Amino acid sequence: MTMKQKTKAWYAIYTKPRREKKVGALLQERGIESYCPLNRVRKKWSDRMKWVDEPLFKSYVFVRVLPEDQMKVRVVDGVLNYVYWLGKPAQVKDSEIEDIRRFLDEYSDVEVHPIELKPDDKVLIRSGILMDKTATVQRVLPHTVEVVIESLGYKLVAKVDKSKVSPLTRTNS
Repeated sequence: MTMKQKTKAWYAIYTKPRREKKVGALLQERGIESYCPLNRVRKKWSDRMKWVDEPLFKSYVFVRVLPEDQMKVRVVDGVLNYVYWLGKPAQVKDSEIEDIRRFLDEYSDVEVHPIELKPDDKVLIRSGILMDKTATVQRVLPHTVEVVIESLGYKLVAKVDKSKVSPLTRTNS
């Protein structure tokens, strides 16, 4: 086996609704490294205000396992499946997990909103041959975006994986 096959990676898994904390605890009991990001939220009851910890991402938990141990996660009560990207379980970078941890350590009552790209949005391409180039979204497809890069008086159009772009600004429409 190569060294890469022996390295644990983070993956996102789907859980049954409102079972995120329970699934995280069950995974830990079985010796599987997991992370259920909890958001400290202030809730109002009829007679008082109280701080409670709620999962930041509804129906998601992160697990860190070897590829050959992925099946051990699927059999845990409350786990529905892995989150898939392009036909295989989606890996999450270690740095992204650490960013979430640091962010939640510093802030409470956080809201999560998905990034939606639209035509005419300005984006920065984060990897690949076009890395660090600014582009304009021309069309949004299921897993990619068509972007336009203007260079040397020509318009270059490329299909780029959505995970490889970051929004810069949004034009008003």
